[in-house]
Amino acid sequence: MQLNRDELLGAYRRMKTIRDFEERLHEEIKTGEIAGFTHLYAGQEAVAVGICDQLTVEDKIVSTHRGHGHCIAKGCDVKGMMKEIYGRAGGLCKGRGGSMHIADLDVGMLGANGIVGGGAPQAVGAAIAARLQGKGRVGVAFSGDGACNQGTTFEAMNLASVTKVPAIFVFENNHYSEHTGDAYAVGTDKDIASRAEAFGMRAWRANGCDFFDTYSAFAELLEYVRAGNGPAAIELDTERYYGHFEGDPQRYRGKGELERIREERDCLKAFRSRVTEAALLTNEDLDAVDTEVGELIDEAVAEARADELPDAATVADDVYVEYY
Repeated sequence: MQLNRDELLGAYRRMKTIRDFEERLHEEIKTGEIAGFTHLYAGQEAVAVGICDQLTVEDKIVSTHRGHGHCIAKGCDVKGMMKEIYGRAGGLCKGRGGSMHIADLDVGMLGANGIVGGGAPQAVGAAIAARLQGKGRVGVAFSGDGACNQGTTFEAMNLASVTKVPAIFVFENNHYSEHTGDAYAVGTDKDIASRAEAFGMRAWRANGCDFFDTYSAFAELLEYVRAGNGPAAIELDTERYYGHFEGDPQRYRGKGELERIREERDCLKAFRSRVTEAALLTNEDLDAVDTEVGELIDEAVAEARADELPDAATVADDVYVEYY
């Protein structure tokens, strides 16, 4: 698998945008200007970008409560996202969704949600629609080691297998379902991918902290599903750097664990090392992207703070469908 210079720069830009977006939110939340719970995606960037870089606008994804990375990777406007998280009228959902409910149907992002395992049935619905349309599109459900225990996920995998629709189940195993380790909470002596195999679908496994491993494995999976072979699943071994939610002290982690994974399992560091050693990109190329992304995030925060709050008179807008 070989990406060209522009593709490599684009992948790095999207991963770096996710990282800087999340790390800036980690600081901004402390100001008290952002309402509601926020779940940061920092550390898992290689998964979202390695997958979404291979999807089209017409392919649909459904995210999780930890959805900022998926949104950015799928092409959602960063400034519109920041306004949404700040609850502003100019947000992608007019300030009504906030962090956990960002959606942008124009880019195939069907939405993040606060229901663990809630995305899998929606993705199967999108996959059914894709098969009926006959254009080779797919429906992708992002979930994690917590959602893999949910009945909704099992029912969705079963339905996808029975109907042989182009549904893809992405399990981001960051090893903690909220505060509980996967070794304790996931009842299998194998892995999460083996659960998908029990429904008769093929499953792939990859290092979710390595963009290239993720990209390569998903490319093979995507070709298989687009060819009409039915659903498939992939498990990505990854890490999250922040707590389950902002304010989580992470006392369930071992001593030095966070420092270790930031040092040894940082997908951005690994990407930089790989492409510079192979002379595909230079440090100067990547540093220039870092600067551009930093400026973008600064602008996004400034514009979000300056934007207006939603007009109270519009509170009932978009609640009911009008049939006339």
